[in-house]
Amino acid sequence: MKETVERYRRHVKETRIQNSPCPEDVQHMRQLVADMAKEIELLEVAKRKILGEGLGSSTIEELLQIEQQLERSVCIIRARKMQVYGEKVEQLQSKEKMHKAENAELNEKYLQMIAGSVERDGNSMDMENEDISDVETELFIGQPKRKIKKNQRKSFM
Repeated sequence: MKETVERYRRHVKETRIQNSPCPEDVQHMRQLVADMAKEIELLEVAKRKILGEGLGSSTIEELLQIEQQLERSVCIIRARKMQVYGEKVEQLQSKEKMHKAENAELNEKYLQMIAGSVERDGNSMDMENEDISDVETELFIGQPKRKIKKNQRKSFM
């Protein structure tokens, strides 16, 4: 047990020594931090100039560069906008084609359904007509025949 504890302590000491930063690494990290801070400051200054803040101290050349950069940015934005609109138009056109095809299919089904129901109705009407033509009745078309008695004739005159 004592040996295990002793090995643990040695291992912990070795890892502390290995993990301790060497002065060269610390100096390198400080230099990186300083470089990044300078870069951030330059980016903030450029951002302020693009937004129009603090342009009074800028030279004409700097102002021309900012103008050119803004024009390039506007062109890039317009190109992207046109690309997005073009993609949307293509998407809507394909959707339109799909809806037209579906509409044609549904129209065809509707016409078939109507044709089928007319055919069925026609067959049932033919059957009914056959039944009617086969039936004999004692119906008479025209004025009914009356038997008029003599007494009734005198009353009409």
